[in-house]
Order: sequence, then structure tokens, then C-alpha cells
Amino acid sequence: MTKIIAPSLLSADFANLQKDIEMINNSEADWFHIDVMDGVFVPNISFGMPVIKAIKKHAKKPLDVHLMIVNPDRYITDFKKVGADILTVHFEACTHLHRTIQVIKSEGMKAGVSINPHTPVSVLEHVIADLDLVLIMSVNPGFGGQSFIESTYNKVEQLKKLIVDNNSNALIEVDGGVTDVNIQQLSKIGVDAFVAGNFVFSSENPTKTIAGLKSRAKNI
Repeated sequence: MTKIIAPSLLSADFANLQKDIEMINNSEADWFHIDVMDGVFVPNISFGMPVIKAIKKHAKKPLDVHLMIVNPDRYITDFKKVGADILTVHFEACTHLHRTIQVIKSEGMKAGVSINPHTPVSVLEHVIADLDLVLIMSVNPGFGGQSFIESTYNKVEQLKKLIVDNNSNALIEVDGGVTDVNIQQLSKIGVDAFVAGNFVFSSENPTKTIAGLKSRAKNI
């Protein structure tokens, strides 16, 4: 299985977003990770529809859109229209999660569900077979640049078992505090996709940093 690197545009230079988009296009990265925050579900506000639509015009790789918002069902069709290829909602924000997943799929997008650090993997037992992706938050959602939560390793192992036991094809994605120090261990225990924001964009050579992450994720 090819390991996926998904740089998070939350850490990009918002005043020169096209430059960073072109950097990702020309790098070994696989996806663009886009965090959508509403200031309600998490204490921050980020990208809206017009910005995502503009990103899609220039992006040559899939848009991995992560909704950290309340009432995500209201906007599923809108995110399809602006270019989302993968749409991930939070378990904690969905009253009727199974229905939400089915609507995402009916729009032709891959369906993902994210869980916060305090949420156990077991809550996904009844939907895991329907999912294309599970995103484990390895920091508290809302802000970039946080430190990796060590209990994430156990959650990944539990999630991997749940996926295997239910014959699910869901990919495991981890978001928050991913670096060249922990990516190899995460890859070894079953993580497929890695969101890296601050680690990539604060480095002197983001293209080289992405290549380094890709190499370490593969060499397990």
C-alpha cells in the first residue's frame, strides 16, 4: 500500500497561497488537506467555499477536505460543487452519522469520519464497513502547531483491528503533530495517510521535507 502525504494548507502562507499550492503540485505529496472550521465546533475560523473553489482551480492532486463544523449535512452538496474529492465529517458533530456517510457517497465523494482525541474508536463499529477513511486527531482540533498526543498509537492499533475484523477498506489517516520522528512508527502500525502542516511549511525546504516524510513512511 502506497503511503499518502497530505500537507495541510492551514499552515500555508495565506497571502501567497498559489505559490504553496504549486509547491505541493510539484512535490511528492499525494493530497491537499483542507481544514474547514466554523468557530463553533472548534474555536477558530478557516477556509470557506470561495477559497476552496480557487484552490481547486490550481490543485493537480485530490482535495482532502476535513469539516470541523456543526451541521455538516447542510453543506455536503456545496463541498462537492467546489471540488472536494474526500469529505470527512466529525463523529462528534453528526446526529445521524450513517445517513451523512451515505449522502457524501451519493455525491460521488469518498466518505471519511474523524474522531477527537477523547473519542474512543469503538464508536465507529457500526459504520466502519461503509467508510473510505477514518481520520484520527492526534492533537485537539482547531489550531496548527500542536504537539502529538502519545495515546494516538493505541488508537491506531485499535482502529486497525476494527477495520480488519469488519473487512473494511477504510484508510487510516492521522492529523496533528506528524513529523519525521513519529511517522515511521505510525506507518508501521497501520497508518496510510499523514497530514502534516506546520512541520512542512515552517521548514526551510518544504519540498524536501515532504520527500523525507514520504521516504520514512515507506521504509518500514
